[in-house]
Amino acid sequence: MSPFHEGECAVQARVGVREKMAEIGPRLIRDAMPEQHRAFFSQLPFVIVAALDGADQPWAAALAAPPGFITAPSPQRLLVRALPQEHNPLKQALLPGRPIALLGIEPHTRRRNRANGLIESVANDGIAVSVQQSFGNCPKYIQARQPHYVGDGGTASKLLQHSKQLSPAARALIRAADTFFIATAHPAAPTDDAGRHGADVSHRGGKPGFVRVEKDGTLLVPDFSGNRFFNTLGNIAAHPHAGLLFIDFSNGDLLHLAVDAEIIWEGPVLQSFAGAERLLRFRVREMQHVKDMLPLRWSEAEPSPFLAGTGSWPDSTT
Repeated sequence: MSPFHEGECAVQARVGVREKMAEIGPRLIRDAMPEQHRAFFSQLPFVIVAALDGADQPWAAALAAPPGFITAPSPQRLLVRALPQEHNPLKQALLPGRPIALLGIEPHTRRRNRANGLIESVANDGIAVSVQQSFGNCPKYIQARQPHYVGDGGTASKLLQHSKQLSPAARALIRAADTFFIATAHPAAPTDDAGRHGADVSHRGGKPGFVRVEKDGTLLVPDFSGNRFFNTLGNIAAHPHAGLLFIDFSNGDLLHLAVDAEIIWEGPVLQSFAGAERLLRFRVREMQHVKDMLPLRWSEAEPSPFLAGTGSWPDSTT
């Protein structure tokens, strides 16, 4: 059975890779975690998590604890011994039976693996996840930076601003970013046995400034060549909403955004950005900027070598 839903299939067909993905997708997207993925999650000090709130709005957030806080007692089960703290948008979204997605990423080695499935249970010490899809991603566009765990996160966090539009501080953080994470979903059938529907969370990277902030607060992002699964774009085609997460790697501040999402397939703006195959346009509906949320600090970034073939936005008046 194909691991792809109709949105992913439509995007694959549009770019001419549908037959190829139909052949290799079932081999690369598994219904259980291989041993190397299970071991990989166990060595991480943080994980990126996506879930949907009651209005089917996807949110991306981070959970962190000393390495070993994630375990995989079986190939189809992950235990995450951490819970969202105050000001984390996942706090109200983690309910048994609801879709969840986890991105394990190790920036300094540029490794990343994804596990999508359903929330099995939520207890006082963490979350149990029933894994329905497990797959790896290539190292493209990941900036190599070493994370260091520095203490309990979220306990002393402070909400800087909760708004329907970007603050000046949020705009500055986005314009300086070389990385963000995007949560998307196809919520129509969250109990799909094949795991084709549900939540997903992915990484996006580029040169600092690759996310363009327009005067009205709209974000414009180049979409570079990837694995051709089109999980993110396929979800957006079916459910045009996303949750963005920006991390301030110098101090652990987090910026959560709820956005309406649109794929731009052609036009002069797309042509102006070298290396972009498409553009993503995000219209911000909600912003939550939190200080001291993540108990991690990172080393200086080593840019991905894949960025050499990508451009920058032309000067603008924004």
